[in-house]
Amino acid sequence: MLLDIAEKYILDYHFLNVFRYITFRTGGAIFTSLAFCLSFGAYFIRYLAKHQALGQPIRKEGPEMHALTKKGTPTMGGMLILGALVLGTILWSDLRNPYIWIVLFVTCAYGGIGIIDDYLKVKHGNSKGLAGNLKMALQIVIGILALLWIQGELPETMCTTLAFPFVKSFVLDLGVFFIPFGLLVIVGASNAVNLTDGLDGLATVPVMIAAFCFGAITYVGGNSIFATYLQVPHIPGSGELAVFTGALIGSCLGFLWFNAPPAMVFMGDTGSLALGGALGTLAVISKNEIVLAIVGGVFVLEALSVMLQVGYFKITGGKRIFLMTPIHHHFEKKGWKEATIVIRFWIISFILGLIGLATLKLR
Repeated sequence: MLLDIAEKYILDYHFLNVFRYITFRTGGAIFTSLAFCLSFGAYFIRYLAKHQALGQPIRKEGPEMHALTKKGTPTMGGMLILGALVLGTILWSDLRNPYIWIVLFVTCAYGGIGIIDDYLKVKHGNSKGLAGNLKMALQIVIGILALLWIQGELPETMCTTLAFPFVKSFVLDLGVFFIPFGLLVIVGASNAVNLTDGLDGLATVPVMIAAFCFGAITYVGGNSIFATYLQVPHIPGSGELAVFTGALIGSCLGFLWFNAPPAMVFMGDTGSLALGGALGTLAVISKNEIVLAIVGGVFVLEALSVMLQVGYFKITGGKRIFLMTPIHHHFEKKGWKEATIVIRFWIISFILGLIGLATLKLR
């Protein structure tokens, strides 16, 4: 939006030329989203608390202490993230770029599923929410629509391919398996972030780290010179997604101000499903799906812990690998303090983010 306005007057006011730089607009998106959260966060939390007398229902199967320490905390804070994210993106991105609309579509649609889920939880006073099968079906439908859209926008030679980090030239053409694989990435990332969001601030910082990495990746991949030099997939127009990742970082940073332990608000499924879906979509568009598994390694670990626990429980007739899943609850059961778990997971995410960025050069 601001870019379109600037271009109308750029001949008369040459300083407006800075709006043509993705890096400048990415910075603008960060500060806009951050300012939005900090300006309206407290008011929004009071509104949620007023309309959620009991706060987010605490899962009975979870750690016992959560019923005491987290009881009454309002949920659906993800709406604050979504509002800041959409505002920052709309103001600072080139709205003629189709990739911006694709990632906004997935983010908002998944956020909408989360809103319904969180609303039902609060309304009925339990942690069940939207039926699991229906939630998954909605995610799959939205994912398929997004993937078909992505296929139509990507260069024809790359619309069904899978690139491998640390490898220069080998590219696998998935063919008809592109849609199923893309669904695994988008839906899997969405639910993995959702599983990670179990402690104050635990999911927020890893999402910011992953968003920063994909901001760099999409910026490089969208520039033909950089992409050729670093031998990464060149996706014309994908550099504009750096502005989206900037808005994502700013909104999460602003939300963290209120979500830091002890949390004043939870993002709920509203935020976690949307943020995970956004990361998955960024990975598919930039052809860096495997890199997402690296930079989002904490999310992968959380999801794998649940799958392993459920599978082992069924096979052995009731035995468990972990004391409780997702795995952050396992460490709680072992006596780790919540802040210790959160910060150590942040450190792991930071290390994995550095490894993910290294894939840009080590090929």
